[in-house]
Amino acid sequence: MELADELSSELSGNFRCVVLGLLMLAPVYDAYELRNAIKGAGTEEACLVDILASRSNAEIRAISAIYKQEYGKDLEDDVCGDTSGMFQRVLVSLLTAGRDEGDTMDEAQAVQDAKEIYEAGEARWGTDEVKFLTVLCVRNRNHLLRVFQEYQKISGRDIEESIKREMSGCLESVFLAIVKCMRNKPAFFAERLYKSMKGLGTTDSVLIRIMVARAEIDMLDIKAEFLKMYGKTLYSFIKGDTSGDYRKILLELCGGE
Repeated sequence: MELADELSSELSGNFRCVVLGLLMLAPVYDAYELRNAIKGAGTEEACLVDILASRSNAEIRAISAIYKQEYGKDLEDDVCGDTSGMFQRVLVSLLTAGRDEGDTMDEAQAVQDAKEIYEAGEARWGTDEVKFLTVLCVRNRNHLLRVFQEYQKISGRDIEESIKREMSGCLESVFLAIVKCMRNKPAFFAERLYKSMKGLGTTDSVLIRIMVARAEIDMLDIKAEFLKMYGKTLYSFIKGDTSGDYRKILLELCGGE
């Protein structure tokens, strides 16, 4: 981190944040972002959601190990110290890196999972969020895609619509992020980028985090999804919303129209 510290004093503002991110390996950058989201007054819950809902088991284990090594603290302890309730339980479940990452789909179990989620939410007064947690944080992607289909059939609603109806705040955000990442991770990041730039002002922390973290992973896919979803290129959006060296470096990461 010594070089990063040196650069901190040489560069300024958002441009510095991008350069610092590019100097770090992916799990080091994620750990750094999580640390910044947690330390100090208040918590940037969006950062916790963006990272923990979208990373693989191996990536989460690497982030946790680096966090301990760099900051001398346990990531789970810090997350628990800064969050509460069901939101905390979902984040801790994601941090255990215990998701099934196989591709087998058990039809009977998928139907049962869909039924249990429906009965835990839309079919009752109040919501049993634990049922959502046990399915959404543990099952593999193929299985969950089948659960979502079955849920639509049983409830007449898309799972995302039900989450919005049944939950609010950070808990709603993290469950929606999990569902969206399972369905189409590049589309999830495209939506996050769009929301960071649309309207007045820019949420630079989100824009920087996603552009740096995904530049060498799935930026081409994110750009394709962005164009499909919003009818404009990500490049043109960044160009119209940023300026100076900050704009130049983000456009480099974007990789052209």
